Amino acid sequence: MSLVFVGFRLIVVILAGAFFMYTGADELPADHLIHHPDKQESSLLKPTVLITILARNVQHSLPYFLGCIDRLDYPKDRISIWAASDHSEDNSTAMLQEWLRGVQHRYHSVEWRPTKQPSSYADEEGPKHWSESRVMHVMKLKQEALRAARRLWADYILFVDSDNLLANRQVLTDMIAENLTIVAPMLESKSLYSNFWCGVTPQGYYRRTPEYIPIRKWKLQGCFAVPMVHSTYLLDLRRTESQDLAFYPPHSQYPYNIDDIMAFAFSARQTGVQMYVCNRDHYGYLPVPLDQHQTLEEEEESFAHTLTEAMIAYTMEPSQYMHTTPKKTGKLGFDEIFLINLKRRADRRERMLNSLAVLGMNVTLTEAVDGKALNSSQLQDMGIDMLPGYKDPYSDRVLTRGEIGCFLSHYNIWKQTVQQELQQVLVLEDDVRFEPRFCSRLVAIMDNVQKVGLDWELIYVGRKRLQVKEPEHWVKGVNNLVHPGYSYWTLGYVLSLQGAKKLLEAKPLNKMLPVDEFLPIMFNKHPKDEYMQYFEQRHMRAFSVEPLLLFPTHYTGEPGYFSDTETSTIWDDEAVETDWDRGGAKHRREQKTEEIGVPPVTLHSTPAEVPPLSASGNTDEL
Repeated sequence: MSLVFVGFRLIVVILAGAFFMYTGADELPADHLIHHPDKQESSLLKPTVLITILARNVQHSLPYFLGCIDRLDYPKDRISIWAASDHSEDNSTAMLQEWLRGVQHRYHSVEWRPTKQPSSYADEEGPKHWSESRVMHVMKLKQEALRAARRLWADYILFVDSDNLLANRQVLTDMIAENLTIVAPMLESKSLYSNFWCGVTPQGYYRRTPEYIPIRKWKLQGCFAVPMVHSTYLLDLRRTESQDLAFYPPHSQYPYNIDDIMAFAFSARQTGVQMYVCNRDHYGYLPVPLDQHQTLEEEEESFAHTLTEAMIAYTMEPSQYMHTTPKKTGKLGFDEIFLINLKRRADRRERMLNSLAVLGMNVTLTEAVDGKALNSSQLQDMGIDMLPGYKDPYSDRVLTRGEIGCFLSHYNIWKQTVQQELQQVLVLEDDVRFEPRFCSRLVAIMDNVQKVGLDWELIYVGRKRLQVKEPEHWVKGVNNLVHPGYSYWTLGYVLSLQGAKKLLEAKPLNKMLPVDEFLPIMFNKHPKDEYMQYFEQRHMRAFSVEPLLLFPTHYTGEPGYFSDTETSTIWDDEAVETDWDRGGAKHRREQKTEEIGVPPVTLHSTPAEVPPLSASGNTDEL
């Protein structure tokens, strides 16, 4: 029966019904036919999404990865899960199965495709090696997930690697709102690495272009047409052109080496589908890929750093639907690791304790002295007086009570070190971020120091160089250690028992200045001789890790920055507040001595406004 004929019959039926209604004995009230614009229709259901999870040797990341999936602000009954395990040597398969059993009642559907033995590929050289058979298997798994989504009539499919952290709970909603066939939320890492390319070499590999860094650093914001997205991206299956997209088999004209992300990007180009990356917001994190010959232990350490970075801005917890074993903690060879924290700064305390647990560090929490709670009589009783003539070099103000509290917090640790005869301790403040492989790198440096018999008393782990134009000389025989110049910040440092004694013997309380000004005085690197003359016993044997292993979580002037030492009152007058720091004056001066970064220019561009990205560039990077 033709469509035309069916339509005709339908019209006849409707007309007949209308004729029957109008020829009835009773007429309908006139207002029955009037449309009521004030009557609200019910809301539309959210589009359906299938989330693809592929797990191989990711027991270290699965709990937090799945925790992010749990916390997505999207109706769970509109989400289906397609999960597969892939030749795992560790406990990934069992962990993923446990999670699926725990959440299957929450989601629309759950499909599980485990890969049985063997736990490795015959042609791979290690668990991080992407052999051809491994790549082919992953391509087949992704294609199977794509078929499952189409079979379920899902509106979207979200591909997300199982070590990516979708920390922003709105990421799925935001990507759907972009209304694009293929769109990736830009994920961040410690380096410039992200989940998109702006250029491709003739061989199909990554090429850096001038557009990449402005997008990656949020100097340009919006959604941008790019030749490649990977790791995490959303595909709109409602689009006609999406029907021809495929991972496997590769397109008949595919010219490159076998690679799942390159094959899919080529398929998109051949189908006429443009890929986009979106950085309108901060969406999540991903680790920097390791070399193919690195170990699973190194991968775990790399992910731990990624997790601590995410914890700076987000609450990151493992999924409640699976059992997790806390990581074993230690002291990295130190007698004690002290963490300084103000009792009223519970947010910093929680973040740091969680971060240190992820890194496997066993610390002693030390309550900081709250300078804002000190009054003049207490300062007098402790014999505290300011160093004569001291003025802050940036604001030209005197010492603040916040700085007194900070000094006393460190001073109390020096006393404890001497009283307990601790041979070497690590001191950390609560507003630090850790560099990749923090623990193993610091342990290696301290082992090297001990091996060569270096006579040391203080080793900076994080600081701010103030005389950047003056070279700092390497320590002979010790890797990654320099003789420091004039430096600010006490983010983290290693202190010996002899060093603690020397700091206390200087009797600094009755001639106090900020603690990060005091330390350079003690190793004869402060530029003001008039300050140093008040401390006779100096000559502290000080060194610094290089490159540094600690940095601040926030810099002056950045969103989220707050200083308990700067925003206070002056030391001898509770009525005079020191809120100068928030005005940005110090930030402008600091930019002269180090690159902090330029705030991004927000350009809320739409896809139609995005100019084509340049294919030029001469730097190829893996």
